[in-house]
Parts: sequence; C-alpha cells; structure tokens
Amino acid sequence: MADAVPTPPPPPNRHRSAGRIPRRWGMGAVGVLIVAALLWFLFSPDPVRVELARVTQGPMQVTINNQGQVRVHDKYNVAAPVAAELQRIELHDGDPVRKGQTVAVLKPLPMDMRQRQEAVARLEAARAMAREAGLRVRRADTELQFAISERARIERLIKDNFVSPQAADKARTAESTARAEWNAAKSREQAALADARAAEAALSAADLPGAGTKRQVQLVSPVDGYVLRVHERSERTVSAGTPLVTIGDPTQYEIVVDVLSTDAVKIAPGNIMLLEGWGGGKTLQAKVRLVEPVAFTKVSALGVEEQRVNVLADPIDPLGPLGDGYRIEARIVIWSADQVTKVAGSSLFRVGDAWHVFVVENGHAREREVKVGQRNQDEAQILSGLTPGDTVVRYPSNQISNGTRIEASNPAGNR
Repeated sequence: MADAVPTPPPPPNRHRSAGRIPRRWGMGAVGVLIVAALLWFLFSPDPVRVELARVTQGPMQVTINNQGQVRVHDKYNVAAPVAAELQRIELHDGDPVRKGQTVAVLKPLPMDMRQRQEAVARLEAARAMAREAGLRVRRADTELQFAISERARIERLIKDNFVSPQAADKARTAESTARAEWNAAKSREQAALADARAAEAALSAADLPGAGTKRQVQLVSPVDGYVLRVHERSERTVSAGTPLVTIGDPTQYEIVVDVLSTDAVKIAPGNIMLLEGWGGGKTLQAKVRLVEPVAFTKVSALGVEEQRVNVLADPIDPLGPLGDGYRIEARIVIWSADQVTKVAGSSLFRVGDAWHVFVVENGHAREREVKVGQRNQDEAQILSGLTPGDTVVRYPSNQISNGTRIEASNPAGNR
C-alpha cells in the first residue's frame, strides 16, 4: 500500500494580516501623540501674564501741561513821587476804591536845587509816558474798529456761503482780543495821567530850604478797583519812588503759564486752556490770548537751565473764589478730535522707524506694525493697522515675542 501524500498547509490569510498591520500602526500613532502631548504639557513654558488693553474709538486731545497762576490783568502801583513824610494809610487789603479817591497823603520834604531838578525830570518823564499811553489808546482803538468791521464782513460772507463758518470764530476771537487790548491801553493811560498829576502836585508842594509851612500831597487811585496790597501802612519818611499801595480790578483776571520754548511754538492764540487742580471739583476754561515773543531762562528743580515762554489766557468761565497769585494746573489743548481710533500709548514699541504692537489672537501675541498719528501722555491715535475692538498687550516686555502664549492679568483688557 502506497504511502499517503501529506496535505500542504493552507495559505496564510492575507486579508487578515493586512487588517492587523494598519491597526497596530494607528494604535502606535495615538500613543506617540499622547506621549508628545504629555511631554508638551510637562515641559512647555508657562504663558506670560500680561495686562491687556482694548482698541477704542472716541474723543482725543493733545495738550501741553504745566502749573500756572491767576493774576490781575492790570496792577497799578501808587508810589511816592518825592521824598516825603507819609501819613498813616487807613486802607486795608481788599478794600474797594474809586477812581480819584485819596489813598495816601504825603508831606514833601524840603528840596535843594538838585532834588528839584530830579523832581522836574520825573514830571517830564511822567508826562511823556502819559502821551505815549494816549497814542497806544488811539492805536488800540483803530485796531478794534478794524476788527469789528472785519467780523461784520465775515458774517455777511457766511450768509452768502462764500466762506466757512469757522472764519467767524477767528473773527470774533480777533475782535475780543482787540477789545481787551483797548481796555488795557485805556487803563494804562489813566495810570500814566495819574502819575503825571502826582508828580506835578509833589513838585508844586515842595518847599525850598527855609520856606514856610509844608503842603500836603494827596495820592489818588487811578482806576476803580480794590486794594491788592498796602506796602507802607505806618507813618514814616519815605524816599522818592517808594511803592505805597497796589490797586487792581479783581474782576479782570488773566492766566499765566510758562512752558518750554519748544512747546510754545505749538501754541497759538485762540487755543483752549483747561484749568484744573485749583481746589474745586470743576474744570474751568480759558482762551489763549498771547504767547509772549520773548523767552526767559529758568532753572528747573534738577538744576537744568531751560528757555521758557509765558502763555497768557483770558478766563471763559467765572473763576469764583480764585484770586491774584492763586496756583492752577493748566492743560493747553493744541489738537483735538471727536472720533478717532486710539489705543493706550504704553502698548506701542519701536522697531526701527516703525511703531509695532502685540495683538492678542487665540491666546497668543502676534506682532503687528501700525501707523500712529497724534499722541498724548496716555493714548495714541491709530491711523492704520488696528480696528476698534482689537485687544493688545499694554506693557510689552522682552519675555514676549511673536507667537508667545499669554494670559491676561486684567479681565477682558477693558482698561
């Protein structure tokens, strides 16, 4: 009997093997991903905590800030025209006086020929100042009349739609400035005439040595106003030119603020000045009248010499309890707009000549170049690169670069 031929084993199931290989590869890939995620979670850097800020839209102002003071627009010093014995002055600081009212009485001392010549020279100088003041009044009157006619002409052109309404504001400002200059020139003329009358009375009342009884010289107030200060109250002998009483009108105030000369070139008459920090809760307004054309040297608190310029402004709002010499905090508005896209200025940083910010996108900081317009101490105008509602890093540090994970330390970055 022949041997039986062994039966060959069945061929392997290729379909079954092909299904197992991808399954093993899939499970391995999932394991690798899990391990990679675990390693990333364990060893990845923590997100940087930052303060965020929102890009907003609204009004914005650019101002020049400094301390200033309130002062009476025009002060008049009543001084002794000659050496004399001063009678006791009964007036007190703050007392009202009328034009022509006696504020001091003098008994001139006898003069020799040299003193008389000096008194004559002072009289001639006082008369010359009075004539100059009169000429200034006529000049101011001419400028006022021109400003009035110019304002009327501009208003007619506006009605006929030949010029913009903004021209009327400039014309009214020019008229109010010219009127204020006329009032100031008129007051200076009255003061100069009063000085001339006082010098003439003192000269006529003075006696030569050996002459008879001394005559009295009455010094009068040159304007209606209030006594700001009595310099010499007690009876005593005073020399020629000694200040006796200072008179002013407390209803005619001006604001004086000194600024750096580099800032003064940015200020123009008509700019609004905001008065703060004067002790009240309300912000008062004034309008710049004059930027003085001459600078002066002032030493700063750090010992640095600075060239500074006085800026004078006329109050728009009533100053209430403020008086001569009171301190204020002034902000002079040199640019303003009602609706601008703006962001906190502290979020900007330089890259070469361009401004950049870090914009928050999905928890990461993305560096972006922006175009900046006007800037003030707190905010910056954004011309392009950002839109209202964007969130940016407020104080970018060296820990942050493009793509850095960040975490907000303030809610929603609304500040």
